[in-house]
Amino acid sequence: MNLSLRANEKIYINGAILKFDRKVSLELMNDATFLLETHVIQPDQTTTPLRQLYFVVQTMLIDPKNAGAARMLFDRMLMTTICIFEDATVLFGLEHIDRLIAEERYFEALKQLRALYPAEAGILASSGQAREPMYEKTVPPMAIVAKRIDSPKRIDTAKRLDSHVA
Repeated sequence: MNLSLRANEKIYINGAILKFDRKVSLELMNDATFLLETHVIQPDQTTTPLRQLYFVVQTMLIDPKNAGAARMLFDRMLMTTICIFEDATVLFGLEHIDRLIAEERYFEALKQLRALYPAEAGILASSGQAREPMYEKTVPPMAIVAKRIDSPKRIDTAKRLDSHVA
């Protein structure tokens, strides 16, 4: 894979942060996890539920050593996010993202999350909450979440989460 970077642009490769003082081209000769600086969001940009999920998935990609802890946080946040959205497009997208995360396809999950931003923005704008998080940072007990979810895939996810929490 060939990548072109501008001067002073950062790239995150397998947990390392690289920055070059001039324009460079890189060729990755083997499998590596990477994220370009333009796709990285900062904590203060996590103003919506999907951006909060994005930040956690980004952490799994950037910091592979702590991916397990970030995965547990992702699972809890995903369950909460599923409970607050009713939009079929967003819910289907979240189920797809959950599968990608289970397969450790973090970059593709980030891409799918970014694709859901416009739908989320429309939902937030119509509810009058355009820039406010839709839920508190606390996660409801998994038993309550599991009761509110009707699809077998989501119930399996809730059971998986209960095993992490216990």
